[in-house]
Amino acid sequence: MSLKTRAILVVVIGLIMGLSLSLGGGLLSEPKPADPAELAWEQAQLFAEVMERVKRDYVEDIDDSVLFESAIRGMVGDLDAHSQYLDVDEYRDIRISTTGSYTGVGLEVGEVDGVVRIITPIAGSPAARSGIRSGDQVIAVDGVSVESGNVQKAIGLMRGRAGTKVLLTVLRDGELIEHEIRRENIRIASVYFELMSPSYGYVRLSQFSETTARELSRAIDSMQEQNNGMLDGLILDLRNNPGGVLDSAVDVSDLFLDAGIIVTAEGRTSDARFARSAHRGDVLDGAEIVVLVNNGSASASEIVAGALQDHGRALVVGTETFGKGLVQTVMPLSKGRAIKLTTSRYFTPSGDTIHGTGITPDVYVEDTPGFPDLSLSGTTDRELDLQLIEALDRLQRRGVMHSNAQ
Repeated sequence: MSLKTRAILVVVIGLIMGLSLSLGGGLLSEPKPADPAELAWEQAQLFAEVMERVKRDYVEDIDDSVLFESAIRGMVGDLDAHSQYLDVDEYRDIRISTTGSYTGVGLEVGEVDGVVRIITPIAGSPAARSGIRSGDQVIAVDGVSVESGNVQKAIGLMRGRAGTKVLLTVLRDGELIEHEIRRENIRIASVYFELMSPSYGYVRLSQFSETTARELSRAIDSMQEQNNGMLDGLILDLRNNPGGVLDSAVDVSDLFLDAGIIVTAEGRTSDARFARSAHRGDVLDGAEIVVLVNNGSASASEIVAGALQDHGRALVVGTETFGKGLVQTVMPLSKGRAIKLTTSRYFTPSGDTIHGTGITPDVYVEDTPGFPDLSLSGTTDRELDLQLIEALDRLQRRGVMHSNAQ
């Protein structure tokens, strides 16, 4: 065993022994407790053996830091499908997705048919003002070629300090076009809304960020101003919404509830065990709600759908949801890194866990391929989107029933 590997072994043994001793108190009640020092030695020795073999015999030379990071990723990632080690860039990206803002040019990009294309420019962003269009192929950023498989690299190059410029080269109809764009602070909208006649609102949430509840409240206010009065009903579209910030889901649910439990959670630590309840005040004043869900509705989306369904506040229409009933906590580490760790299981107000089963809709309607559009810039289609058609029909029928009852 090399001197360097022996040094690594000493460090690993120290770490494992420290952890074993700190957690070993619970082992004292066992009939034949294992010796923490002996276990630590065996585990550390195995780690060092594997590392030495990899460094000596792997087809390419691998830096120690890469091997250690891979070991850490494996340790956290092997816990479940949702826990994850986050390096500096990954931690920055997850903060952007939860806070709802970043500094850049305001473009949603993705790989389409093997090339990197503009999905949509964010309305009012520097990119939108420059004339960049959906469907443009991204060729280069500041002269650096953008190719298939490096979407994240392209995104990273477009971000930077507010006020700085970036040169974006795109291909449109066989013509190369260069756009020099000044970076600004970009707010990522998570809400799209549309007033449907007569007096029915439609709101789609693409994710749950720290700003989603405020955006939703403003969207409802805007539709009620357009309607010159309260809405008669609302369609809340959570299809293909993968979730996000738990507190945001609680705040969204609270907009439509006057009282009662929204979600509870159970975990090993006191911070992981909690209950969230609604406060008085329904922004719709009791108007009918239909929640649209599908298999792409997960986590925070299921918290909202489950809470409104269990309290009888909304009719859930669509297909069964994804079934992710676990809460992840992002825990900062040194030097700008973090881990995203599963810390709780959550339960709907009725006490049900949806993990692995999902929310069952009150009215089952199969998905229509292509709906909803993956971009918030997409509009509704009341002729082809079968789930939306059903939701609107249910609102109108309930409105007629209430009118007849009066």
